[in-house]
Amino acid sequence: MAARKIAVIGAGAAGLCAAKHLLSKGIEVVIYELGTRVGGLWVYENDNGLSGAYQSLHVNSENKVTAYKDFPFPDDAPIYPDHTQMAQYLVDYADKFNLKPHIRFNAKVTQVQQVAGGRWVVQLADASYQHFDAVVVASGHQGVPSHPPFAKDFSGEYLHSHAYRVPEPFKGKHVLVVGAGNSACDIASDICTVTASATMAARSPVLLMPRMFLGVPTSRVLGKLEKPWMPWPIRRRMREMIARMAHGRMEQWGFVTPKTRTHPAGHHLLIGHFTWNRIAAKPGIENITGDTVHFVGGSSKRFDTLIAATGYEVHLPFLSEALSPMRGRWLELFHQVVKPEVPGLYFLGFFNVSGGGNIRMMDDQAEWVAALETGQAGLPSPEAMKRTILKERDTVTRLYPDSPRYALELDPRVYRAALAGAMRRAAIAAA
Repeated sequence: MAARKIAVIGAGAAGLCAAKHLLSKGIEVVIYELGTRVGGLWVYENDNGLSGAYQSLHVNSENKVTAYKDFPFPDDAPIYPDHTQMAQYLVDYADKFNLKPHIRFNAKVTQVQQVAGGRWVVQLADASYQHFDAVVVASGHQGVPSHPPFAKDFSGEYLHSHAYRVPEPFKGKHVLVVGAGNSACDIASDICTVTASATMAARSPVLLMPRMFLGVPTSRVLGKLEKPWMPWPIRRRMREMIARMAHGRMEQWGFVTPKTRTHPAGHHLLIGHFTWNRIAAKPGIENITGDTVHFVGGSSKRFDTLIAATGYEVHLPFLSEALSPMRGRWLELFHQVVKPEVPGLYFLGFFNVSGGGNIRMMDDQAEWVAALETGQAGLPSPEAMKRTILKERDTVTRLYPDSPRYALELDPRVYRAALAGAMRRAAIAAA
């Protein structure tokens, strides 16, 4: 019997490990990459136009928990590799598992369709097309900026963090960075040494965690202290205590300490810049008139530049509305991978990890997809999958702030347990 043939869209971290796991099962794979490089968002000035990597970018999770399970970083790699090292790591991964011969570069996918017999057609911008038994969408969700509604009201220089690269263009300027996520912390810390002033506007509460604590990555300390049986309020209190020991109270810097779960944020130099008055914090933006920004609480200030670190839109232009998993801000996907009632269509890497490493989670997803494709794992009924989707959505709504960025949020412990449970149930059923 002929081997199954699967299309993988994207040669970034998710697409590469999807291809690796599928190939290891004897499945034929074609990887479609928009640009000329592997590595996705980690490639600085990637010619696919989707990477927002800036010159100072480093990974937020230590290399040991970031790496693929069977491909560790070199022994001499830094704890937090930069974008150049991350891109090279992904190139080395592609070489190690001989993935490059399966990649079609400069291949823009314009349409994915399901045809008779449950097979799939992938069409490219050059009008060529190919048939497949399944499709893995690994095109990423951080390539199309989400602009704030007040962007059009600002008369000064405006850019999204996706377009930011180096601090030099902002020398001597008064700059407002909107947001308090990792990109906002990175960019504010980057530019504040050259600007006339740098301000962060944080609409939501934020807990700025140190990268290192007691001489080791903070994630290791939390891994020792936090136990799976602990209720979230206790775990949150532990994180607050670590943040306070390292940085003091959030309120003393102009932020608000969160009382719900939030995505970890921080930069190893950020609080130092606050103590030197290089960066100031403001609450959310009330409105903008010309180049003057009015903040919640009544204060206002004039700025030359506004940098919006306000996240991204999930953009899947090659999928019809019927095939797209997007429903408002939510992804209608079972375990963030499978769209109910559409067999043979998978999504990898469409999540944000609340602690832990994204690449390691992509590896877990890819392993599950390979098991599904070889019959080593199965899926519940579409109705059961939909119930799980609603349950997971309710959990996110209950635990996290009401913000679009949290629609893709995953707790790595809970998520890995869910995937492991799915694999275990399949093994029991096959026995």
